[in-house]
Amino acid sequence: MSINLKRIHHVAYRCKDAKETVEFYQRVLGMDFVLAIAENEVPSTKAPDPYMHIFMDAGMGNVLAFFELPTQPPMGRDENTPEWVQHIAFEVEDVDALMAAKEKVEAEGLEVIGPTNHGIFKSIYFFDPNGHRLELAANTRTAEQMEELHNVAPMMLEEWSKTKKAPRHAAWLHEHD
Repeated sequence: MSINLKRIHHVAYRCKDAKETVEFYQRVLGMDFVLAIAENEVPSTKAPDPYMHIFMDAGMGNVLAFFELPTQPPMGRDENTPEWVQHIAFEVEDVDALMAAKEKVEAEGLEVIGPTNHGIFKSIYFFDPNGHRLELAANTRTAEQMEELHNVAPMMLEEWSKTKKAPRHAAWLHEHD
């Protein structure tokens, strides 16, 4: 019997300050603060470790959650992974919405990279107050492009697995403006 997944229930990250994080996501991205759970003991492990667990509505039933852990050492990041790798990407309606979002984020005093053209979508990038990299993406893809990418994905993975060099099957994605 296979597991029948419905969707991602929530994705959880650590934050430095729960209140600051809620206010940032409300103000900058217009996300609703759905709920908070706070305990002095971790339910799954029974470890005495007070936490505040906050849940933000990322649209269409998607939930982004954070933990503030006041008794743990200050949060860091995986220093062996470049900061551009681990990120949270949100979809916006279209390129016009992406450009409007860029203006809003920049008006918050945040540095924004992009828009970057990925061939099938355009993105902007910036950081939240916790150091998490955020991406806003607007799809520009066609059904034919997605079908082609789906078809070549197994061959690309097999070639990558053997060579650890970028296969050229989908090089067209970044060979443009």
